[in-house]
Amino acid sequence: MTDTLRYVPDVNLDATLVTPASRTGNVSVPQSAPMTASARRSTVLPRIEWKGNRPDVVPFERERFEEVRQLGQGGMGEVVLLKDNDIERMVALKRLPEGSDLDRVLRFVEEIRTAGQLDHPNIVPVHDVGVDHLGRYYFVMKHLQGDTLESIIEKLRQGDAATHARFTFPVRVQVFMGVLNALAYAHRKGFIHRDIKPANIMVGPYGEVTVMDWGLARRPHQPDAVAHTATPVPTTTSLREAVSLQTQMGAVVGTPLYMSPEQARGQHDAVDVRSDTYSLTVLFHEFLFLRHYLEGRESLAEVLSGVEKESPNVFTHQSHPHQPPVPVELMWFVHKGLAKDPAQRHQSVDEMMQHLQGVMEGRIEVQCQRTLLKRGFHEALRSVDKHPLAIMAGATAAVGVVLASAAHLLMVLLG
Repeated sequence: MTDTLRYVPDVNLDATLVTPASRTGNVSVPQSAPMTASARRSTVLPRIEWKGNRPDVVPFERERFEEVRQLGQGGMGEVVLLKDNDIERMVALKRLPEGSDLDRVLRFVEEIRTAGQLDHPNIVPVHDVGVDHLGRYYFVMKHLQGDTLESIIEKLRQGDAATHARFTFPVRVQVFMGVLNALAYAHRKGFIHRDIKPANIMVGPYGEVTVMDWGLARRPHQPDAVAHTATPVPTTTSLREAVSLQTQMGAVVGTPLYMSPEQARGQHDAVDVRSDTYSLTVLFHEFLFLRHYLEGRESLAEVLSGVEKESPNVFTHQSHPHQPPVPVELMWFVHKGLAKDPAQRHQSVDEMMQHLQGVMEGRIEVQCQRTLLKRGFHEALRSVDKHPLAIMAGATAAVGVVLASAAHLLMVLLG
């Protein structure tokens, strides 16, 4: 089994960890390494001292990264907060534990190389990579501020007034658009994420959205080194954590509650960008309705069966007690995205973005009586902006007719 390490700023994680048995492979996994000159990084920038009005450059060398505290811990290692004494900023360092097995090393290396190729505002950037004095692989990344989407959904579910005031339905759509932006870029670069879930989305204090944890990302239809080293997962594994296991049908890699049907069946060669669009829709469904569509299923077998067979009827969902009903046009969006047949769901993230952009601009696709009414209402509003004088004249004429009719009726009644 492999676990995903959640990076939660300023929060220590209390996750149940299951350590996989050691496995061998065709690569050498370093268990430890002697301290070298490159293991401990030193600052290179000098200190600037002023002598009166004259600046003086003084060579100044000390350890570059100063460890502040742990930010998160999981089966893939840990994330710690560092102070970069050269650039004078706070950064996050993610490192493998000592003696990591083949699965962890493969995933870690792929995560670094994938994230390193994805230069996008909605993807956490990699600053540096190395091996520390204990022989542990690590990479340095931006220290993200804010909350995971998982924690935001939980606050919404509990009825937190401030969170509901901040995350109205239009704002939730904007947050989701940030996630879609990141995935659209990654797909254009040739990568699928395969582990989209609320815990891997960070929302900053100013609304900035970042997609994290690219450890399971790969190019479609290419060999998956992690899948080939997968082993059975114990029944105690959290269904919200990434797993790797072998089934009779094939290798299953991902997070059970957010997998696409083809992913849950272990159909490795069938997993493409449409698998990500399914997982994205599951995430958006939970963000909107504040419940997972497989809520109540507790075992891995039940969840995998539900992913394959259960199609939720979003139109019959009762409103959550802490929020108004979900807009019907968003219900139709989710309904399409959760199609079990890949050919019936959203075919690309770009298509999803175009659909939601239309919704935000009032260009609602007519699919039922309610969407017909909302489409007509938005068209009327746009007409006011396009033809203000004509609309005003028509409205004035209509009011005049109503007043004249009312006066005539009053005269008739008064006889």
